[in-house]
Amino acid sequence: MKQTKPFLLIALLTMVVILSACSGKSTADKTAPAEKAAAVAVTTAPAIEKMVASGFEQTGSFVADEASDIGPLVAGRVLTTPVDVGAWVNKGDVVCELDHKDAQLRLDQARAQLAQANAAIRQAQTRIGWNAGSFDAEKVPEVAAALANMKSAQAQARLAAADATRYANLVATGDVSKSAADKARTAQETAEALANAAKQQYEAAANAARQSFEVVSTQQFSRDSVTAQLAMAEKALADTTIRAPFDGFITARPIAAGEYVAVSNKIATIMRISTLKLEIQAPEQRASQAQVGNVVIAKVAAYPGREFTGRIAAINPSVDPTSRAFVLRAVFDNKDSALKPGMFATAFMRQPGETPAVYVPKAAVVRDKTTDSNQIFVIEAGVAHLRVAQIGEETDGMIRVVAGVKTGETVALTGQTSLFEGAAVTAK
Repeated sequence: MKQTKPFLLIALLTMVVILSACSGKSTADKTAPAEKAAAVAVTTAPAIEKMVASGFEQTGSFVADEASDIGPLVAGRVLTTPVDVGAWVNKGDVVCELDHKDAQLRLDQARAQLAQANAAIRQAQTRIGWNAGSFDAEKVPEVAAALANMKSAQAQARLAAADATRYANLVATGDVSKSAADKARTAQETAEALANAAKQQYEAAANAARQSFEVVSTQQFSRDSVTAQLAMAEKALADTTIRAPFDGFITARPIAAGEYVAVSNKIATIMRISTLKLEIQAPEQRASQAQVGNVVIAKVAAYPGREFTGRIAAINPSVDPTSRAFVLRAVFDNKDSALKPGMFATAFMRQPGETPAVYVPKAAVVRDKTTDSNQIFVIEAGVAHLRVAQIGEETDGMIRVVAGVKTGETVALTGQTSLFEGAAVTAK
């Protein structure tokens, strides 16, 4: 037991020395001055000023110049659908055909009824000798013959009356006998009776002709009714073929052959996109800057670097009281069909005149995916300062800075991944 005490003492002293050494090292580390971070080497360029067209930038969506949901005018079963989604159709092209058997039968029946009506009219006209023009009963052969007979009988009666008068005068002078005068008077009475009979025959013939003409008129009215029925039957048959109302693309076709469709069903949707409209909601502060006819430059994500030029065609005169924005519509030529309805666009509404703008090289702008922002490092007195920038259009390798950088400030073009707010830099 006496031999173990020195060893325990030595062990305790060793531990004290070690702990003291560690404590001393920690204190030394705390009191040592921090070494200064090394400066980051970067290349720089100044932000420059350029004169650009005046205006303002907004976003919007393209819509079709004209869109139509095509529906049938008559109900029926779909026979064929010769076009599909994405197909181009010209005005008048067949989009859908319905079963037209019943419509064809009704048309054939109407045509047969019209033929019968025309035949009946021709027969009635033949009976009265009627031709196109106003009706004249005396031109009817039977009436004309009765009229001629009446005139002849009346002439004979007048002649007989004159003879009877002459014979009566001769009896008074004793030149003829009384029996001769009586015979002349009898001849007069007979002639007058024949004239009256001829007149009655003429009047009967004329009345018959007028009645026949009325029959023709009635048959003509009936024919007009049949003609109207024929026109309706022709339309009903034509309505079984649904045609494109204008040139455009088929964007929907929700029906197929064999389906039964009612007049309320949609057959297809057609859009005219040779011209597109860009609908933009602009803040009310821009109302004085938007004018009909002003040029609009639009860009879409589908065509990086390409610009589409249009013009403001209409401006809604009212401002939405909730959003405090007004709607304007610009028209774009789209004959190459590059733009599609529904595309989102960034549009610059150009105004007359120019305004100064700040530009920096494209390399100065860094996209931060974490914050979804565009960042630029501005170098001042060898120190980097981080700026969140609002950028605009790109031209010849230069990007417009709408906000965040001023003309003349120096921006970093390289080394941004090593930079941070307050970092020391050296320009190469």
